[in-house]
Amino acid sequence: MGRNAMFVALLLGIMILQVTVVNRLPLPGHAAPDLVLLAVVGYALARGAAAGAVMGFAAGLVSDLLPPAAHLLGHNALVFCLIGFMAGRAVESRPAAGPLAALACAIAGPVVALVTGALVGDPRAGVSMLTAVLPQAMIYNLLAAPPVVWMVRRVVKGPEPRPIQMPRSAMRSHA
Repeated sequence: MGRNAMFVALLLGIMILQVTVVNRLPLPGHAAPDLVLLAVVGYALARGAAAGAVMGFAAGLVSDLLPPAAHLLGHNALVFCLIGFMAGRAVESRPAAGPLAALACAIAGPVVALVTGALVGDPRAGVSMLTAVLPQAMIYNLLAAPPVVWMVRRVVKGPEPRPIQMPRSAMRSHA
């Protein structure tokens, strides 16, 4: 099975975990980490901006269709597409910026969701969302980002190759 197929299977599992377990956890406040968003960030960090945007759009569209869908159809597709592009673009311009880009996108995701929701007239995008839910969503995403992004990047890129070390005795015999 190819790396992209493995990621799609992992992403479907993450989506199911998100709606059945994570969204129902009794966490303080009215927020939860967005594991699907973080999976898109990990994919974009491994594959780049264009692939991140496409995968973000696809993952967002499927996420929009999963119950309970309490937002406009296409809202998550737009948000995940933008965040996937931003994460991929950050790592394309500075390859060493992966961990920092992951954390920045974990914070930016809820902000982009709130701003785009307000632009399209979502009644939930009000002052209470800005003051109560947004900070909590950002903190939960920051806490969940390192393990989720690491796991997704590991699946998409595969294990890091280890350098082959020759024994010193073998190196002396060739000299």
